Amino acid sequence: MSTDGCLFPNLIHFGRLLRNLGLDAQAGRMLDVAAALAYVDIGRRADFYHTLQTLLVRRAQDLPVFDEAFRVFWRPPRGARTARDLRALGERRRFAPPAVDVPPSRASDQTAPEREAPLLRVEQVEALSYSARRVSRTKDFATFTEAEIAQARKMIASLDWQLGTRTTRRWQTGAGTAIDIRRAVRHNLRFGGELVVLPRRTRRIRTRPLVLLCDVSGSMERYSRMLLHFVHTLAGSFDRVETFLFSTTLTRVTRRLARRGVDDVVPTLPRHVPDWGGGTRIGETLRRFNVDWAHRVLGHAPVVLLISDGWDRGDPEQLGAEMARLQRRCHRLIWLNPLLGSPRYRPLTRGMQAALPWIDDFLPVHNLVSLDQLAAHLGRLPTHRPARPSTRARSTHDPC
Repeated sequence: MSTDGCLFPNLIHFGRLLRNLGLDAQAGRMLDVAAALAYVDIGRRADFYHTLQTLLVRRAQDLPVFDEAFRVFWRPPRGARTARDLRALGERRRFAPPAVDVPPSRASDQTAPEREAPLLRVEQVEALSYSARRVSRTKDFATFTEAEIAQARKMIASLDWQLGTRTTRRWQTGAGTAIDIRRAVRHNLRFGGELVVLPRRTRRIRTRPLVLLCDVSGSMERYSRMLLHFVHTLAGSFDRVETFLFSTTLTRVTRRLARRGVDDVVPTLPRHVPDWGGGTRIGETLRRFNVDWAHRVLGHAPVVLLISDGWDRGDPEQLGAEMARLQRRCHRLIWLNPLLGSPRYRPLTRGMQAALPWIDDFLPVHNLVSLDQLAAHLGRLPTHRPARPSTRARSTHDPC
């Protein structure tokens, strides 16, 4: 692996941090880490993490310390930063800065040459700790001020948004169980056609696509401002994201979110959605999506996030039928309901009762804590589709 750029210097900084935290991570071992990284895809966070953990952690009791240091130090850059902005832990970063406390030197040591502090303490920096004193993580989005929305937007951007992976139909060279016949024939020509060498191949792994369906009807007006910032963050966090807004009709905004910054696009979205703040016909909207768009955006078994409070003026039977149709074509159907955060909420509306049997995960999305939990949930999604009861075994009154 080339050591040009910022990666190797940051490995040295990371090793120094681990040593100060009490781990046996000598500088010479970082050369082994750099050599090992040449054999993994450092673009995959899990591969990068397990490589460093295997080579730098020797004791089981050091795992929690290593995990916390890794999460804080290797936090991905956001906003206007680039990959070259990754710095030592002691430098301030634009958003969610990891704090490092260095014990102050005594007055008698002021004339001594500078040296590393004998101990660095990494504070417990939560993913949503940009400004815990100015905006509460448990405050409902419906009561956010404009200033709190701006602060929360930066905190949402600092979350580690990851989706599960999928196995594609394409092959690549690797240590798989299948024999690569084409390469086997080519490599064994030198042996007169005898099968002496049997190259292997494996399926390619790709990040699973994401589809967002966000309700912008009148009943969602209290949450629309904050949720649109959340939708914009997700749209910029993954390679393949399709975004739709709906009320009584469906509007695709994928290209608009991809080409412009959040401060430019979010305030202008109401002008491009003809039924913004109107009524809600979720069943009819999903029918339009299933007819016009499903064959274009559901081809690789994506995760579908449907954000709505469930208040529906349409036909419940149509909503149930279209939810079933949508669930069959996606890897996982997740309904995010801002009302679910209230302990008194019960999904008793006709629309929610019709939709519940076809929802894989029914989660709240009303404050920063719920978004933190959602990010963790998405990162733990299994590779295989969840077990689902047959259509005949369900009724519109079954729990999710």
